[in-house]
Amino acid sequence: MIVSLGMYDIPHASAAYDKLWSLIRAELGTGPNAISRAGDLWADWQSPDLLLSQTCGLPYRARLYDKVTLVGTPDYGLPGCPPGYYQSYILRRSDDPRTLAELAQTGTLAYNEPLSQSGWAAPVAHLAGIGHRPGATLQTGAHLASAHAVAQGTADYASIDAVTYMMWGHSNAYRFDRLEIVARTDPTPGLPFITSRTRDPKPIAQAVGKAIAALSSDDRRILMLKQLVQIPQQAYRTIPIPLTP
Repeated sequence: MIVSLGMYDIPHASAAYDKLWSLIRAELGTGPNAISRAGDLWADWQSPDLLLSQTCGLPYRARLYDKVTLVGTPDYGLPGCPPGYYQSYILRRSDDPRTLAELAQTGTLAYNEPLSQSGWAAPVAHLAGIGHRPGATLQTGAHLASAHAVAQGTADYASIDAVTYMMWGHSNAYRFDRLEIVARTDPTPGLPFITSRTRDPKPIAQAVGKAIAALSSDDRRILMLKQLVQIPQQAYRTIPIPLTP
């Protein structure tokens, strides 16, 4: 069986994620001893051996919705977002006076990958809402790499998901100390937990919910987890799939 929780499994949160999985496993009474951190996520997500993983909203609605089963969506208690929803923060350098419209026209957008809801789809939709589309782009491979590109001047703005921004900001504020938020995108359903197509998601969801409640206050603060909520598949699938860069 495969368990991979790599979406927000950043270094300072790894021990807390290990504790979360141990609590989930105790509730389920089955599963591997440890989280997989070395596998290929796409292979994990589509494996019949998948017990639990977390994916992004765009890969889910674009490629996975008919290959996996939704377990539930973690709620991170983000300000301005309904339970289980999240948004992106569009960042620019703090000494850059350009508006977002001007950045779209004259700047370079750093994005992690084209199948990222928070790094690509969200800013594309937000810019379309103000009558613009990204001009020049730079693919970086990771949210933090996008933020670094903006800070170093190789790009001019980037869209970072709020959970990543807050988790890293709490532990390494210097990573964003040259950046400021120029816009917040509309909330969309957050990164869902999934299991294989053949598994019953109900006992897994119950185990995840109980495990979140059983976390210590310190671990819950590190992971920013509040609860597990149920968001219908259709809420993900009605969000448009953006054009590729």
